Amino acid sequence: MDNWIEKNKKIMWVEREGVPFLQFPFLQEYPLVHGFSTKLGGVSSGDSATMNLSFTRGDAVADVRENHRLFARAVGYDVSELVLTDQVHSTNIRRVGTGDCGEVFLEQRSIRETDGLVTNEKDVVLMTFFADCVPLLFYDPVHQAVGNAHSGWRGTVQKMGEKMVERMGQEFGSEPEDLRAVIGPSICRACYEVDAAVIREFDLAFDEGHRDALYDKKENGHYQLDLWQANRIILEEAGLRPEHICVSGVCTYEHQEQLFSHRYTNGRRGNLCAVIGLR
Repeated sequence: MDNWIEKNKKIMWVEREGVPFLQFPFLQEYPLVHGFSTKLGGVSSGDSATMNLSFTRGDAVADVRENHRLFARAVGYDVSELVLTDQVHSTNIRRVGTGDCGEVFLEQRSIRETDGLVTNEKDVVLMTFFADCVPLLFYDPVHQAVGNAHSGWRGTVQKMGEKMVERMGQEFGSEPEDLRAVIGPSICRACYEVDAAVIREFDLAFDEGHRDALYDKKENGHYQLDLWQANRIILEEAGLRPEHICVSGVCTYEHQEQLFSHRYTNGRRGNLCAVIGLR
């Protein structure tokens, strides 16, 4: 393990049975299973080496299946408990339960065009995928419910985090001030360069007073965009207490030896995952 993770007090490196993954101490005190995969500890080869958990990256199906088995055993759940997103950079959210589990290896899964999942049932493990985009995990300790969302720049500008908070309120009676949320490993401000068209979308979605916090303009006319700060602002404006929001501070682009990064590899990569479930 490199010094970058040793210095980070908000997220920790865990390794079990040869499979490393990341966890938030912030969530470890609760009756949850959760974790973020790395690119290490699996059986895939080539661009997907080694712990690719997505069936959409051109990886051998048998290898992805084995990676799921290895990762699940390390983190502490069974593959049969999984419910996966089908991400299309939307803000579509679906409530799921035990009846949705067990479709991981089906070629045609029933969940389509969904970037967020919520549940209040035990032994249902929610999984999203990323390789620079922002994973958001939610936990309601009062009503015992969890959520997992994928929020790239499109999801962020559409305020996926706010929509997750609203949906958990509708489904489970969750109050924003009770929710705990983590903003997982993803691309940082220094590494995320975008053009003016993207910034125009953020200017429309966020108050003018947030602009300095969200981006810096470069000499080439492009901008450095801060998805971590954008998602923190979204969650705070949705009613979460600042002390109930934890940002990993881990950049996928800067740590490409341990984590997949879409930008670093120009799309030649596997997918990381984020999981959370009630216990």
